[in-house]
Amino acid sequence: MNQQATNQTNQTNNKAIKIGVIGAGGRMGRMLIEAVQDNPQTTLSAAIERQGSSLVGADAGEVAAIGHLNVSIVDDLVSIIDDIDVLIDFSLPAATEQNMKICAQHNVAMVIGTTGFNEQQEAVLAEASKKIAIVYAGNYSTGVNLSLKLLGMAAKAFGTDADVEIIEAHHKHKIDAPSGTAYMMAEAVAAARGQNLKDVAVYGREGQTGARETGTIGIHAIRGGEIIGDHTVMFIADGEVVEITHRARARMTFAAGAVRATTWVIQQSAGQYNMQDVLGLND
Repeated sequence: MNQQATNQTNQTNNKAIKIGVIGAGGRMGRMLIEAVQDNPQTTLSAAIERQGSSLVGADAGEVAAIGHLNVSIVDDLVSIIDDIDVLIDFSLPAATEQNMKICAQHNVAMVIGTTGFNEQQEAVLAEASKKIAIVYAGNYSTGVNLSLKLLGMAAKAFGTDADVEIIEAHHKHKIDAPSGTAYMMAEAVAAARGQNLKDVAVYGREGQTGARETGTIGIHAIRGGEIIGDHTVMFIADGEVVEITHRARARMTFAAGAVRATTWVIQQSAGQYNMQDVLGLND
């Protein structure tokens, strides 16, 4: 089915889950709009941008370069909140904090990909999840979440008999390091070994570092070119090395995973969930 036909089918399907997308004009927002329309179970019902954006009033489908959708971009979530079933929010912590409060008040489920919450924002998330179902994940890739499951299994099997090193690589434009996914992988290893990551993480090495301490987890970042995201975790034991690697080859993978999460979260009772719940990996 071509894109225009898909758009028309979703718009006329009254049973489709009605989705709102925050940050509709950004790179991730545009991919989310496309992914929503590509999924036969969902349809775009609202697109939101920041106040003052030049895109307010534009058609969301045209902004996403997938054709006219008859959904105008707005700058006020409250004005369209009753028109949606699920809100997808990949924005900034301060904005997501307010959006969680609004969704909780209006009983609208959420799929959140925003990272970098402070303690206050984490508290708002916890409070909102008492009223609505929220999927909150740092990465919505099926492969990454499967990797997290495998990492937990490997870490539990090896214990501290294997030295663990995590190497991540991203494009030269990325402004933070290590990546959120690298942290997730390190957390998965530490949790499986009964450790607190803050106590065992070692970020890069330089100079006279001394011998490697047993039980530590090394985390290293590479930046260059246009690498979307590569992550390798090495379990280095006496006589053998196990490597678990995930390489992202298209950013649409993350958007499609987030939309998949909307079709799952709409069926859940209030609570905070993650992508492994969506994939059934926590069963």
